[in-house]
Amino acid sequence: MRAAMIGDNCIDHYTEYVDRQGNVFHDRKYPTGNVVDTGVNLQKLGMKTSIISTTGSDENGQWMVNTLKGEGLDVSHLKVGQGPTAITYMTLNGNDRVHGDYIEGVLEHIVFDEEDIAFAAGHDLVHTALWGNAQDALPKIRSCSQAVISFDYADRLDHPLVESTLPYVDIGFYSYHKQRDEFIEGYLKDKVDRGMKVAVATFGELGSLAYDGRQFVQFGVVPAAEVVNTVGAGDSFIAGFLYQYMKGAALEACLKQGATVASNVVQVFEPWVTD
Repeated sequence: MRAAMIGDNCIDHYTEYVDRQGNVFHDRKYPTGNVVDTGVNLQKLGMKTSIISTTGSDENGQWMVNTLKGEGLDVSHLKVGQGPTAITYMTLNGNDRVHGDYIEGVLEHIVFDEEDIAFAAGHDLVHTALWGNAQDALPKIRSCSQAVISFDYADRLDHPLVESTLPYVDIGFYSYHKQRDEFIEGYLKDKVDRGMKVAVATFGELGSLAYDGRQFVQFGVVPAAEVVNTVGAGDSFIAGFLYQYMKGAALEACLKQGATVASNVVQVFEPWVTD
Protein backbone atom coordinates (compact mmCIF):
# COMPACT_ATOMS: atom_id res chain seq x y z
CA MET A 1 0.00 0.00 0.00
CA ARG A 2 1.52 3.32 -1.11
CA ALA A 3 0.39 6.90 -0.54
CA ALA A 4 1.25 10.06 -2.48
CA MET A 5 1.04 13.47 -0.84
CA ILE A 6 0.72 16.22 -3.44
CA GLY A 7 0.70 19.87 -2.41
CA ASP A 8 2.59 22.48 -0.41
CA ASN A 9 5.45 22.46 2.04
CA CYS A 10 6.75 25.25 4.24
CA ILE A 11 8.70 26.15 7.36
CA ASP A 12 6.91 27.29 10.51
CA HIS A 13 9.15 29.80 12.28
CA TYR A 14 8.58 30.97 15.85
CA THR A 15 10.75 34.03 16.43
CA GLU A 16 10.17 33.56 20.15
CA TYR A 17 8.51 30.76 22.05
CA VAL A 18 8.00 30.39 25.80
CA ASP A 19 7.29 26.89 27.07
CA ARG A 20 5.11 26.05 30.08
CA GLN A 21 8.11 26.07 32.37
CA GLY A 22 8.94 29.62 31.34
CA ASN A 23 11.94 28.71 29.19
CA VAL A 24 12.38 31.09 26.28
CA PHE A 25 13.41 29.78 22.85
CA HIS A 26 14.37 32.00 19.93
CA ASP A 27 14.09 31.14 16.24
CA ARG A 28 12.52 27.75 16.79
CA LYS A 29 11.23 26.23 13.57
CA TYR A 30 10.37 22.99 11.83
CA PRO A 31 9.45 21.68 8.34
CA THR A 32 5.70 21.35 7.85
CA GLY A 33 2.75 21.78 5.47
CA ASN A 34 -0.41 19.67 5.31
CA VAL A 35 0.94 17.03 2.95
CA VAL A 36 4.28 16.97 4.78
CA ASP A 37 2.71 16.40 8.19
CA THR A 38 0.15 13.93 6.91
CA GLY A 39 2.79 12.10 4.89
CA VAL A 40 5.32 11.77 7.68
CA ASN A 41 2.67 10.51 10.09
CA LEU A 42 1.46 7.97 7.52
CA GLN A 43 5.03 6.81 6.99
CA LYS A 44 5.49 6.39 10.73
CA LEU A 45 2.34 4.28 10.87
CA GLY A 46 3.83 1.96 8.27
CA MET A 47 2.47 3.14 4.91
CA LYS A 48 5.11 3.85 2.28
CA THR A 49 4.66 7.50 1.36
CA SER A 50 5.85 9.85 -1.40
CA ILE A 51 5.89 13.64 -1.39
CA ILE A 52 5.14 15.60 -4.57
CA SER A 53 5.90 19.28 -4.11
CA THR A 54 8.44 22.05 -4.71
CA THR A 55 10.72 23.42 -2.03
CA GLY A 56 13.27 26.23 -2.18
CA SER A 57 16.93 26.35 -3.10
CA ASP A 58 17.84 27.95 0.22
CA GLU A 59 18.97 26.40 3.50
CA ASN A 60 15.38 25.77 4.55
CA GLY A 61 14.73 23.85 1.35
CA GLN A 62 17.74 21.62 1.91
CA TRP A 63 16.53 21.06 5.46
CA MET A 64 13.12 20.06 4.09
CA VAL A 65 14.63 17.55 1.67
CA ASN A 66 16.97 16.07 4.27
CA THR A 67 14.24 15.83 6.90
CA LEU A 68 11.82 13.98 4.63
CA LYS A 69 14.58 11.69 3.42
CA GLY A 70 15.46 10.99 7.03
CA GLU A 71 11.86 10.08 7.78
CA GLY A 72 11.94 7.56 4.94
CA LEU A 73 9.67 9.31 2.44
CA ASP A 74 10.16 8.99 -1.30
CA VAL A 75 11.38 12.46 -2.34
CA SER A 76 12.00 11.63 -6.00
CA HIS A 77 9.27 14.14 -6.94
CA LEU A 78 10.13 16.81 -4.39
CA LYS A 79 11.53 19.45 -6.73
CA VAL A 80 13.89 22.24 -5.78
CA GLY A 81 12.87 25.57 -7.28
CA GLN A 82 15.13 28.58 -7.59
CA GLY A 83 14.19 30.83 -4.70
CA PRO A 84 13.16 30.77 -1.03
CA THR A 85 11.21 28.02 0.68
CA ALA A 86 7.73 29.05 1.82
CA ILE A 87 7.70 30.18 5.45
CA THR A 88 5.02 31.06 7.99
CA TYR A 89 5.87 33.17 11.02
CA MET A 90 4.10 31.80 14.07
CA THR A 91 3.26 32.69 17.66
CA LEU A 92 1.57 30.71 20.41
CA ASN A 93 -1.52 31.72 22.35
CA GLY A 94 -1.31 29.31 25.24
CA ASN A 95 -0.97 25.98 23.47
CA ASP A 96 -2.69 27.11 20.29
CA ARG A 97 -0.73 28.27 17.29
CA VAL A 98 -1.43 31.63 15.66
CA HIS A 99 -0.44 32.11 12.04
CA GLY A 100 1.33 35.38 11.25
CA ASP A 101 2.96 36.59 8.05
CA TYR A 102 3.29 34.07 5.23
CA ILE A 103 5.96 34.23 2.53
CA GLU A 104 4.98 31.99 -0.38
CA GLY A 105 8.43 31.70 -1.94
CA VAL A 106 8.74 29.12 -4.72
CA LEU A 107 5.18 27.91 -4.12
CA GLU A 108 3.93 31.01 -5.93
CA HIS A 109 4.76 29.28 -9.21
CA ILE A 110 4.32 25.62 -8.24
CA VAL A 111 3.28 23.37 -11.12
CA PHE A 112 2.41 19.69 -11.10
CA ASP A 113 3.43 18.38 -14.52
CA GLU A 114 2.40 15.25 -16.37
CA GLU A 115 5.21 13.24 -14.80
CA ASP A 116 4.03 14.26 -11.32
CA ILE A 117 0.47 13.29 -12.20
CA ALA A 118 1.50 9.89 -13.60
CA PHE A 119 3.63 9.26 -10.52
CA ALA A 120 0.77 10.16 -8.16
CA ALA A 121 -1.64 7.97 -10.12
CA GLY A 122 0.54 4.94 -9.45
CA HIS A 123 -0.22 5.06 -5.72
CA ASP A 124 -3.12 3.54 -3.81
CA LEU A 125 -3.90 6.78 -1.98
CA VAL A 126 -3.48 10.40 -3.10
CA HIS A 127 -3.90 13.18 -0.55
CA THR A 128 -3.91 16.95 -0.93
CA ALA A 129 -5.27 20.02 0.82
CA LEU A 130 -6.88 23.40 0.32
CA TRP A 131 -3.67 25.39 -0.09
CA GLY A 132 -1.78 22.67 -1.96
CA ASN A 133 -2.50 24.14 -5.42
CA ALA A 134 -3.07 20.60 -6.70
CA GLN A 135 -6.77 20.92 -7.51
CA ASP A 136 -6.14 21.02 -11.26
CA ALA A 137 -4.24 17.73 -11.06
CA LEU A 138 -7.12 15.82 -9.48
CA PRO A 139 -9.25 15.31 -12.63
CA LYS A 140 -6.18 14.00 -14.46
CA ILE A 141 -5.28 11.65 -11.61
CA ARG A 142 -8.86 10.42 -11.42
CA SER A 143 -8.99 9.76 -15.16
CA CYS A 144 -6.03 7.38 -15.12
CA SER A 145 -6.05 5.87 -11.63
CA GLN A 146 -8.14 3.87 -9.18
CA ALA A 147 -6.42 5.57 -6.26
CA VAL A 148 -8.44 6.78 -3.30
CA ILE A 149 -8.27 10.59 -3.34
CA SER A 150 -8.59 12.52 -0.09
CA PHE A 151 -8.75 16.28 0.44
CA ASP A 152 -8.41 18.43 3.56
CA TYR A 153 -10.66 21.49 3.25
CA ALA A 154 -9.69 22.82 6.70
CA ASP A 155 -12.42 25.08 8.11
CA ARG A 156 -13.38 26.61 4.75
CA LEU A 157 -16.70 24.85 4.38
CA ASP A 158 -17.91 27.41 1.83
CA HIS A 159 -14.69 27.66 -0.19
CA PRO A 160 -15.19 27.34 -3.98
CA LEU A 161 -12.86 24.32 -4.06
CA VAL A 162 -15.35 22.35 -1.98
CA GLU A 163 -17.67 22.27 -4.97
CA SER A 164 -15.19 22.24 -7.84
CA THR A 165 -13.20 19.27 -6.48
CA LEU A 166 -16.20 17.23 -5.31
CA PRO A 167 -16.38 14.99 -8.42
CA TYR A 168 -12.80 13.81 -7.85
CA VAL A 169 -12.60 13.34 -4.08
CA ASP A 170 -13.40 10.12 -2.21
CA ILE A 171 -12.75 11.31 1.34
CA GLY A 172 -13.26 14.90 2.45
CA PHE A 173 -12.05 16.29 5.77
CA TYR A 174 -13.59 19.42 7.29
CA SER A 175 -12.78 21.29 10.48
CA TYR A 176 -15.92 22.58 12.23
CA HIS A 177 -15.58 25.04 15.10
CA LYS A 178 -18.74 23.86 16.83
CA GLN A 179 -20.04 20.48 17.91
CA ARG A 180 -22.20 17.95 16.13
CA ASP A 181 -25.42 19.60 15.01
CA GLU A 182 -28.01 19.41 12.24
CA PHE A 183 -25.98 21.69 9.99
CA ILE A 184 -22.81 19.62 9.95
CA GLU A 185 -24.78 16.36 9.64
CA GLY A 186 -26.56 17.75 6.61
CA TYR A 187 -23.31 19.10 5.20
CA LEU A 188 -21.52 15.74 5.39
CA LYS A 189 -24.53 13.88 4.05
CA ASP A 190 -24.75 16.24 1.09
CA LYS A 191 -21.13 15.56 0.10
CA VAL A 192 -21.58 11.79 0.21
CA ASP A 193 -24.93 11.93 -1.54
CA ARG A 194 -23.20 13.76 -4.39
CA GLY A 195 -20.24 11.45 -4.83
CA MET A 196 -17.86 11.15 -1.89
CA LYS A 197 -17.40 7.80 -0.21
CA VAL A 198 -16.81 9.31 3.24
CA ALA A 199 -17.04 12.83 4.67
CA VAL A 200 -15.42 13.60 8.02
CA ALA A 201 -15.80 16.56 10.36
CA THR A 202 -13.42 17.24 13.24
CA PHE A 203 -14.48 19.27 16.28
CA GLY A 204 -11.14 19.82 18.03
CA GLU A 205 -11.39 18.71 21.64
CA LEU A 206 -15.00 17.58 21.00
CA GLY A 207 -13.99 14.70 18.76
CA SER A 208 -15.05 13.84 15.22
CA LEU A 209 -17.91 12.62 13.06
CA ALA A 210 -17.93 10.58 9.82
CA TYR A 211 -20.65 9.68 7.33
CA ASP A 212 -20.36 6.98 4.66
CA GLY A 213 -23.81 6.98 3.07
CA ARG A 214 -25.16 4.41 5.51
CA GLN A 215 -24.51 5.77 8.94
CA PHE A 216 -23.04 8.55 11.05
CA VAL A 217 -20.24 7.44 13.36
CA GLN A 218 -18.97 9.68 16.13
CA PHE A 219 -15.83 9.40 18.23
CA GLY A 220 -14.42 11.48 21.05
CA VAL A 221 -10.78 12.22 21.78
CA VAL A 222 -7.87 10.29 23.21
CA PRO A 223 -6.73 12.34 26.22
CA ALA A 224 -3.23 13.80 26.07
CA ALA A 225 -1.12 13.87 29.22
CA GLU A 226 0.04 17.37 28.28
CA VAL A 227 -0.81 19.65 25.38
CA VAL A 228 2.35 21.41 24.17
CA ASN A 229 1.37 22.65 20.71
CA THR A 230 -1.70 21.93 18.60
CA VAL A 231 0.19 22.31 15.30
CA GLY A 232 -0.28 19.19 13.23
CA ALA A 233 -3.26 17.87 15.20
CA GLY A 234 -5.56 17.94 12.19
CA ASP A 235 -3.00 16.56 9.76
CA SER A 236 -2.04 13.75 12.12
CA PHE A 237 -5.71 12.89 12.64
CA ILE A 238 -6.07 12.59 8.87
CA ALA A 239 -3.03 10.32 8.70
CA GLY A 240 -4.42 7.99 11.34
CA PHE A 241 -7.85 7.90 9.72
CA LEU A 242 -6.48 7.21 6.24
CA TYR A 243 -4.13 4.52 7.50
CA GLN A 244 -7.00 2.50 8.93
CA TYR A 245 -9.34 3.29 6.03
CA MET A 246 -6.87 1.94 3.50
CA LYS A 247 -6.66 -1.25 5.54
CA GLY A 248 -10.43 -1.67 5.22
CA ALA A 249 -11.22 -0.84 8.85
CA ALA A 250 -14.62 0.28 10.11
CA LEU A 251 -15.24 4.01 10.51
CA GLU A 252 -15.00 3.89 14.29
CA ALA A 253 -11.53 2.37 14.06
CA CYS A 254 -10.52 5.03 11.54
CA LEU A 255 -11.70 7.84 13.82
CA LYS A 256 -10.06 6.24 16.85
CA GLN A 257 -6.70 5.89 15.09
CA GLY A 258 -6.92 9.51 13.98
CA ALA A 259 -7.62 10.65 17.53
CA THR A 260 -4.76 8.53 18.87
CA VAL A 261 -2.15 9.93 16.48
CA ALA A 262 -3.39 13.48 17.09
CA SER A 263 -3.17 12.96 20.85
CA ASN A 264 0.48 11.92 20.53
CA VAL A 265 1.34 14.86 18.29
CA VAL A 266 -0.12 17.62 20.49
CA GLN A 267 2.20 16.45 23.27
CA VAL A 268 5.29 17.56 21.31
CA PHE A 269 6.24 20.91 19.80
CA GLU A 270 6.67 19.62 16.24
CA PRO A 271 3.88 18.32 13.94
CA TRP A 272 4.96 14.70 14.35
CA VAL A 273 6.61 12.64 17.05
CA THR A 274 10.29 12.23 16.25
CA ASP A 275 12.03 8.97 17.06
